[in-house]
Amino acid sequence: MYRYIVKRALFMLPTLLAIILIVFGIMSLTPGSPAEIILGPKATQESITQLNHELGFDKPFILRYVDYVVKLFKGDMGESYRNGRPVLSEIMTRMPVTAKLAIYGMLFSILIGVPLGIISAVKQYSIFDVLGTVSAMAMASVPGFWLGLMCILLFSLKLGWLPSNGSDTWRHFIMPSFTLAVGSAATILRLTRTTMLETIRQDYVRTARSKGQTEQKIILNHALKNSLLPVITVAGMNFGFLLGGAIVCEAVFSINGIGTLVVDAIRMKDIPQVTGCAITLSLFFMIIMLFVDILYSYIDPRIKAKYMKSL
Repeated sequence: MYRYIVKRALFMLPTLLAIILIVFGIMSLTPGSPAEIILGPKATQESITQLNHELGFDKPFILRYVDYVVKLFKGDMGESYRNGRPVLSEIMTRMPVTAKLAIYGMLFSILIGVPLGIISAVKQYSIFDVLGTVSAMAMASVPGFWLGLMCILLFSLKLGWLPSNGSDTWRHFIMPSFTLAVGSAATILRLTRTTMLETIRQDYVRTARSKGQTEQKIILNHALKNSLLPVITVAGMNFGFLLGGAIVCEAVFSINGIGTLVVDAIRMKDIPQVTGCAITLSLFFMIIMLFVDILYSYIDPRIKAKYMKSL
């Protein structure tokens, strides 16, 4: 298992290099230069040329890419074009807020999607199944920014229960986390229902019923455990998407996370900042997926045996 983890960690390296290349390429293809955006439309061509030289933007694309990769291996993500501060320190200041928002959103989506999916599968074709299916369709269709605004109007302005902006206390994260979780909860609900329906029709479930075990024990100990693998995969992937999708929630609820940092950096064509944020989010996503693969082996011993056999 340890060798497998090391191999997966080594595979992250070419992925990160490809991400850096893509981000550098996209930012280089966008019109304008950092100096033009920073100095404004009234700046002279001499000042623009001088600032681009100081920022290193006048170098060829390949040289800028190689220089960045070399610095990155030394633990240096460069300095922001906008304020001259180290990119890594800016990211580390804001990343905990975005990570906390994504974790809370993931917990909300699991707590909503998994129980509703189980109930829909166990009570197939009943009113509970219909309500679960309709709820999944509704949650998947609601735009995040609209839901966030409606939550602010109801729970902040009318009822006064929750704060409408900021990230100072746990109460500030309730509405943003719920808003972020709704779309993911719909996916988890549908997938849980599908996998549970397949599992409860298996022979070992019928055998457990014939032995007189209670329905609750059959569902929780036999059916649920064996139907969790695809749900865990989707939950892990959704966590990575929630990290990136937090941009909308951060904008609606005025949260100073990495999402707003990326938006501001893109507007100012701050290539080191955009690249550093992309690397951080990608690295988090790959670590989460590695954790999901490891978790597989503890849920299903057959997968662990396959890992050990391949190594």
